[in-house]
Amino acid sequence: MHAIKPRYGNSTAMSNVGGQEWIKHFTTDNFMTFDTASQFTIDSTGAFLIGELERLDMTLHEPLVAVTWGRDIDLREDVTMGDEYSSYTLTSYASPGGITPTGKNWIGKNSNAITGVQIDIGKIVNPLLPWGTELKWTLLELESASRVGRPIDSQYYDAMKLKYQMDIDEMVYTGDTTYAKTGMFNSALITPANVANNAGATSRLWAQKTPDEKLLDVNEILTAAWNASGNSVVPRELRLPPAAFSAIASEKVSTAGNVSTLEFLRANSISNAANGVPLNIQPVKWLTGLGVGVTNRMVAYTKDKDYVRFPMVPLAHTPIEYRSIWQLTTYYGKLGVVELVRPETMAYRDGI
Repeated sequence: MHAIKPRYGNSTAMSNVGGQEWIKHFTTDNFMTFDTASQFTIDSTGAFLIGELERLDMTLHEPLVAVTWGRDIDLREDVTMGDEYSSYTLTSYASPGGITPTGKNWIGKNSNAITGVQIDIGKIVNPLLPWGTELKWTLLELESASRVGRPIDSQYYDAMKLKYQMDIDEMVYTGDTTYAKTGMFNSALITPANVANNAGATSRLWAQKTPDEKLLDVNEILTAAWNASGNSVVPRELRLPPAAFSAIASEKVSTAGNVSTLEFLRANSISNAANGVPLNIQPVKWLTGLGVGVTNRMVAYTKDKDYVRFPMVPLAHTPIEYRSIWQLTTYYGKLGVVELVRPETMAYRDGI
């Protein structure tokens, strides 16, 4: 058996494969050769193990990220890129009584001092914070990526969109520490309270409570927000840490095993009785450890643009700029601060 002499280098080595002597050739210039003896091909078919007998899944497997802000809050869409702040007003009414200041507005036939109503309008202002990121790649990278069916420009775009969604998610729920802004679930406008202890008075944790005790906690937070709003709004939404949501979804109310605690709470809360629809209970990752003392928090509220909303200016981008062999474009927008127009309709409970 004769081996073909390599074009570069002349080093050889002997090996025994299948009872026959084979000559392996190696280059001396750091290049690798592929031949049957080195077993990079199968028999004499010429099918290379590298690239040809390997089945590559062309699907792009992106990072796993939970983003739920779009489910839990409405957007305020009237803000524009030229706005520096978003603001809204709150109006308060006052009207003293007639004969008694706290009574009804009675007057006499000959009254010459009649009380009236008073109006106070306050304005709340929050900044619209610029958000932006630059995408850039070389023409060589673009050509190479296109050859393998994975355009690098679209991959950069997808990565940018994911980061944008993650930033919005955090801004909506917990705000931003750099700008000292809070979110929907840690607002300073709402005073958190603890859930009650179980019947044994040993723990506030839901892991130690019965389904009936959990229902008492849920109805208590709903009632607190209902009372704070002057008994005008019963919250329709309840948000829980993932661990608590998972526990009530798998726990059965009775040994019959036909109803989970999750469905039990949805159907038997005062929200269902007052609003005519089951309480919407959903998990939110940001509630884990968000309570006072790094405890888990539960939040009740009503998803309504008149009560709570998030100002946001949609993304725009600059035209693609060519700089030497680089292509560049910048995506930019503005994120506001969650506006709790009616904080009295929302309630926090810690320690679940």
